[in-house]
Amino acid sequence: MITPVPRREMSRSEFIVLIALMISIVAMATDVMLPALGLIATDLGQADPNRGHLVISILFAGFALGQLLAGPLSDSFGRRPVIHGSYLVFIAGTLLCIFAVSFEMMMLGRLLQGFGMAGPRIVAIAIVRDGFEGRDMARIMSFVMAVFIIVPAIAPAVGQVLIALSGWRATFVMLLGMGLLTWSWFAARQPETLAVANRRALSLRKVWQGIVIICRNPTALGYTLCAGFIFGPFLAYLSLAQQIFQDVFETGDAFVLWFGAAALSIGFASIVNSSLVGRLGMRYLSTLALFTILCAAVLFGAYLVLMPGTPPFFLFILWQLITFFSMGLLFGNLNAMAMEPLGKMAGLGAAVVGALSTFVSLPVGFLLTESFDDSVAPMVAGFGIAAVACLVLGRWVERIA
Repeated sequence: MITPVPRREMSRSEFIVLIALMISIVAMATDVMLPALGLIATDLGQADPNRGHLVISILFAGFALGQLLAGPLSDSFGRRPVIHGSYLVFIAGTLLCIFAVSFEMMMLGRLLQGFGMAGPRIVAIAIVRDGFEGRDMARIMSFVMAVFIIVPAIAPAVGQVLIALSGWRATFVMLLGMGLLTWSWFAARQPETLAVANRRALSLRKVWQGIVIICRNPTALGYTLCAGFIFGPFLAYLSLAQQIFQDVFETGDAFVLWFGAAALSIGFASIVNSSLVGRLGMRYLSTLALFTILCAAVLFGAYLVLMPGTPPFFLFILWQLITFFSMGLLFGNLNAMAMEPLGKMAGLGAAVVGALSTFVSLPVGFLLTESFDDSVAPMVAGFGIAAVACLVLGRWVERIA
C-alpha cells in the first residue's frame, strides 16, 4: 500500500501571492480592456463611444451585489465552497463577454463577472482576517496590495497588445485563463480557514442582524464610508483614463505607460506602508495621506482656476503621482481599520464593508464621469472633496469610538 505524500503547507510568501492574485482579478477585469472601451461600445452597436464607460460601471455594480452574498455564505459554509462557486459565475460571465453580439449581452456578462469576482476578492480578505489581526493584518494586506498593484500597472499595456493582435475579445480570453489558473491554484493549495465550530447559521435574519451590528459600530461604519468616498474619484479615473491621456493630453498609445506609472506609485506606497504601519499606526498614516490628497487638490485646483485651459502635462502627472501614492497608504489601512472590530464575523464583515464602500463609490464615480468635459478639473475637485469628507468622518470616529 502506497502512503500518500502529505501536502506541504503554504509559506507566507506563497499565501501572499495567492491572495494577491485572487484579489487582482478585480483590477485585471477592470483595466485590461481600458484601451478598447470606445471600440467595444461601437462594435456592439452603440453610436456614442463614450458609452464604453458603462463596461466599467456595470462590473462594479455586480461586484457590490456579489459581496453581500459571498460574505455571509462563506461564514456559513466555509471559505472554499464559496470561492469555487464564485469562480464558476465569473467564468460564465467571461464566456458571455467573449461571445457577446450586442451591448446588452456584454452588460449581462460584465454584471456576472462582477458578481463572480466578489467571492475571490471578499472571501480572500476574510481568509487573511481568519489568521491575522490588527497591525499584523495591515502588514499582510500591505504586502498583498504591493503584489496586487503589479496587475493594474501592466494590465492596460497587456490589453493594448492583445487588442492589436487579436481584437478586444482577446482581453476576455485572457481573463478566462487567469480565472482558471488562480482557481486551480487555490483549490490545490489553500486549506479551509473557518472551522465548523465557528460557522454561523445562514438566515436572512442573522444576515440583517450582522449588517445592523456593523452599521452601528462607528469604527466599522466610519472607515467603510471613507473607503467609499475616496474610491469614487478613483473609479471615475479608471473610466476616463483613456480619454484623459489620449484626448486631453494627446499621449497616444503611451497612455498605458503613464497609467502604469500611477499604478506603481500606489504599489510603492503599499510597500512603504507595510514598513511604517507597525510604528506609526493606521490612523496616523491614513490622516497624513488624506491631508496630502487635499493639499495636492487645492494647489492643483487653484492653478486650474487661475490658468484656464489644459494644464502642462508634467503638472498633471505630478498631482497624479502624489495623489495615488497617498491612495496607496489608504487602501490597506482603511479596510483593516474597518475590519478590526469584526473578527467574529469576518466573512459578513468583509462583505458589508466591501459592498457598502462600493455602493457609496458608484454614484460618486458616475457623477464625476458624467461631468467630464475634456477637463481634469472635476476629477481634481472630486479627490479634494472626498478627502475632506474622509477627514471629517475620521474625526467623528475618533470622538465616538
